[in-house]
Order: sequence, then structure tokens, then C-alpha cells
Amino acid sequence: MYPYKLVDEMRVQNPLVHNITNIVVANDSANGLLAIGASPFMSSAVPEMAEVAGIADVVVLNMGTLNEEQIEAMEIAGTTARKLGKPVVFDPVGIGATSFRKTAGIRLIEMIKPTLIRGNAGEIATLAEADWSAKGVDAGSGEGDVVAMAKTVAKKYHTFVVVSGVEDVITDGEKTYLVKNGTSYFPSMTGAGCLHSCVCGAYLALTEKPVIEQVVVASAMYALAGELVADMLPVLAVGSFRNNLLDQLSQMDTLSVQENSRIEKVD
Repeated sequence: MYPYKLVDEMRVQNPLVHNITNIVVANDSANGLLAIGASPFMSSAVPEMAEVAGIADVVVLNMGTLNEEQIEAMEIAGTTARKLGKPVVFDPVGIGATSFRKTAGIRLIEMIKPTLIRGNAGEIATLAEADWSAKGVDAGSGEGDVVAMAKTVAKKYHTFVVVSGVEDVITDGEKTYLVKNGTSYFPSMTGAGCLHSCVCGAYLALTEKPVIEQVVVASAMYALAGELVADMLPVLAVGSFRNNLLDQLSQMDTLSVQENSRIEKVD
């Protein structure tokens, strides 16, 4: 049912992942992609965006440290990739924090029509126009049903949606899955969600026609890696978690994910 074989296939195919990301997380995103067996390309130079999107297998767009030049780069890379039939992942970091971010983020989504939107509960709530309270790029809190919000966004923008959290929610608006692996260390590591987006993008690049179950396996592999690291660490060892996460990602294989992932399909 789930394409667990993609965990090993990643190292065989070594997809080129073009990232337009934020200055806070670029290093971890690149190293995380290398650890799982993908090849990162980190560029937001406007003059080369169409060319880079043409050679990449997937484009991952992250609006964490947004500026006007980066928006232009995202427009070119995203639309070029989609015209060429390549998957695009959009990470709406802090989209509800300011009117500038919200306007730019929604415009980019509507223009590019990404294959996947990956965010935390606060970001997905903003896109679903749900009642939620968040500070900056934090997930925040609210009374909304996270599964319902994710489905709303998936249907509204005709895309896959991943909501990272205590349990990851993955949906295409019809089929919905929960990934119950993970650790409370993730919210304490800057860029953990951003790397999750990169991992999902790399997995979407492995088949000619992306399906939601690829994102489920990507999320399960990533969450399990974090869980395994947390099990080895003492309380509040955030720095050690970050370093050991890269090590663990480099050791993940099909069998370990198949045997230890906790995935539930939601009716």
C-alpha cells in the first residue's frame, strides 16, 4: 500500500532538488537532502531560475526570509517547473504573520499551483481561513480541526497538503493519513519543518506521476528518524538532536521505515 521502497530508491536515483529557501535553514536543508540520498541545488538568482528549474527534478519554495527578488525567483522557478510537468513544493513560512507575507504567499500559490503545500497548523489555518492564534512562524494554537483545515486547503488549491505536528496530517482532500511517529524535539530545532518540505519534495521527484502515498512515506521516514534520535538523547539536548538527526537520516532504509512507521488512514 505504501511505497516504502522509495527510501532505498532515493539513493539510487539521487534526484536534483532545487531549493529557494531562507537564510536561516539553507545549510540544514542542503545537508538533510544529502543525508537521505538526494542532491541539493541552492539558488535564488533570478537570471538562472528558468535554467535551474529546467534541470532540477523538483523545486522546493520556502518563504521564510521573503523579499521582492526572492518572490520573482519563486515565480519563475515555480511556473517553469510546472510547465515542464515537474513537482513543486511550497512552504508558506509565517504566512499569517504579516499582510505582506499573506498577500505574496497566496499569490504565489495561485500562480504556481504547487503539487504540495507543507506547513504547520498556524500556516495551514491561515490558508484555510480558520480561527487560529500564531506568533511569527510558530504553529500557535486554536480550536480548529487540523484534519478539516488540511482538507479545506487541499480542495481549495487542488494540491497535496502536509501539516507537521505531534502527528503529521497528509491529505489530498479525499484520502487522509496520520503519521504518528515523531518527537517534541522537532519544534525546538529551527528549520525542522523546512527540511520536512525538502524531504517531501525529494520523494515526489522519484516517480513520473506523484501520488499522496509518496508524501506519507517521506513524512514517516523523517518523523521516525527524529524519534529514533530522541530516544537516544537526554532531556533538552537540542544541539545534539540537530547533529544526530543528519546522521540518522543517512542511515534510514526501506526495512526500518516499513517495520517502525506508524501510519493511520483516516476515513
